Amino acid sequence: MRRETPIKTAKPFGSWPSDISAELITRAAPGLNFLQSAGERILWVESRPWEAGRNVIMCREADGSIRDLFAAPFSHHSKVHEYGGIAYAVEGDQLYFVNAADQQIYRLALNSTESPQPITACGPWRFADLVVDTQHQRLIAVCEHHSDNQEPANYLAAISLSDAESNIEKLVSGADFYAYPRISPNGQKLSWIEWYHPNMPWDATHLFTADLSDTGSLGNRTRVAGADNNQAIFQPQWSPDNQLYFVSDKNDWWNIYRLDGDHATPILEMEAEFATPLWQFGMSCYDFIDHQTIGCLYTQNGTWHCGLINTASGQLTTVECPYSSMQAMVCHQRAMYMVAGAAALPSELVEVSEAIDGRVQVKPIYSPATLTLDTANFSQPQSILFASGDTQVHAFYYPPTHPKYCGLDSEKPPLIALCHGGPTGATDSSLNLKLQYWTSRGFAVVDINYRGSTGFGRSYRQALTGAWGIADVQDTQQAIRALSEQGKIDPQRCLIRGGSAGGYTVLSALTFTDSFQAGASLYGIGDLETLAKDTHKFESCYMDSLIGPYPERRDIYLQRSPLHHAEGLNCPVIFLQGLEDKVVPPNQAEMMVELLKEKGIKVAHITFPDEGHGFRKAANIIRAMESELAFYRDVFDLADEA
Repeated sequence: MRRETPIKTAKPFGSWPSDISAELITRAAPGLNFLQSAGERILWVESRPWEAGRNVIMCREADGSIRDLFAAPFSHHSKVHEYGGIAYAVEGDQLYFVNAADQQIYRLALNSTESPQPITACGPWRFADLVVDTQHQRLIAVCEHHSDNQEPANYLAAISLSDAESNIEKLVSGADFYAYPRISPNGQKLSWIEWYHPNMPWDATHLFTADLSDTGSLGNRTRVAGADNNQAIFQPQWSPDNQLYFVSDKNDWWNIYRLDGDHATPILEMEAEFATPLWQFGMSCYDFIDHQTIGCLYTQNGTWHCGLINTASGQLTTVECPYSSMQAMVCHQRAMYMVAGAAALPSELVEVSEAIDGRVQVKPIYSPATLTLDTANFSQPQSILFASGDTQVHAFYYPPTHPKYCGLDSEKPPLIALCHGGPTGATDSSLNLKLQYWTSRGFAVVDINYRGSTGFGRSYRQALTGAWGIADVQDTQQAIRALSEQGKIDPQRCLIRGGSAGGYTVLSALTFTDSFQAGASLYGIGDLETLAKDTHKFESCYMDSLIGPYPERRDIYLQRSPLHHAEGLNCPVIFLQGLEDKVVPPNQAEMMVELLKEKGIKVAHITFPDEGHGFRKAANIIRAMESELAFYRDVFDLADEA
């Protein structure tokens, strides 16, 4: 029997009622990340906006039961590099983790009802990327040592599990940054990556190994990859038979290599990326099912895939599954586990394993989202390419979508152009309720992987070198031009929004072009010079490649800073800013707001005293989204929902 197409009510775009509320977004789907295999257990970190952004380490036991490992006020979060990442490790029945409030490392017996107990003292230290060195009864971790009026010192630290008086020892030092300390299965080798200013970890890193002696000291420290200072190495990992693997972009694409003696051999070469930019510690795109089989995640044309690689033949077998966004890969008892989702499917914990009949089966084992919405509420992304400069740029276009409403025949929908952060980052097609919040109200959205984004090779990533504020802005212009020529949007009602580095693209587009009629800057950058002089160590030289060395090229910083060219900013802007932000100082938004007020241009300034770089608390997320919607509707004289 033929299914009848529901009759929809015509209503102006941008004014549709929607069941996707800001409050729903904060409670519908916690963030999942940082999976680890620990004996019979699988562990991961769950971020909960409804608990003021608390991060809980969770555990799936051998019997399939799932539980939180600690209660409030404990929360897993490291402040190393300000962005943190994985900061927990398990050995037997002992969990070691960094607590958010004091940055101390705590120990918790998993088979006990006792509270976690600190094993490091309060002090100037921050820790991340913990691994247990069982043979020497210690942790090895990335340590960031802060002191007054000096740049923090980063090194690999050995943290004794038995000496509570003086248990932090500097193990490897000299570089500006470290990540991925990993011990070989036989306990004889330690590997890590390190890098130096002005490089970021996606520019140039060095892979080292050293011998671990019986006493725990390091010998024969050797750089085994990255000597040319022109490759970004990601996720060094030991195989079960003690061979060192890693990801490198030496041939333009982030592919997996194996160290054979003093030579690096690619396992397979393909125009795909088996890595993500190392903004946070512990990011993982592959792991070993056994010594000759790798479970992996890789991205092509903005879409993620999972597969199995035979390390001997280099053959890749792609696993068919309903997911288009995947991260946090780990292998556990001959199965792959990951966090995965799709455009209409919230992220869940997924197991990929071989069934009795030999076929690969994919099944969710933990789906914490509480969404009860029909998928008809969700806009499905359309992967698009458009010309910008001499490059084909990628984006996802989301048409306005609602099960009960459609737009008026006499109008095209207003468009919101999304600029992801980083700028070294990427957008994918996972379910993003913050995006669907707009499409379900009648806005079209284009989510742009502008030049400089990851997932499209090193050359594409480096296309933003020296061109930040120019190439990315041009790409946003060309995106709306392409969609306008296709008749999909109203070019006279184009908005642009973005956070952090994406906020800089927003302010640059609004200041130096007339392509957009309004915008939203979420903790965005208005003054490049201020950022260059007042930011944290990890990003203190980031703009050397994006803009130019400072202060030598101060002229470019002034030339490309929206704050110094506010005469070109002649449209409404809403600024949303955390007052505890250490990445983008709040005074940047304040200066832009005052300039717009002096010019008599509509401006809104929403501040959050208890937030840093990004909004993590439910009440603040709700206020931010509702304020932004009200601002857009006021700018375009759109009726409120009814």
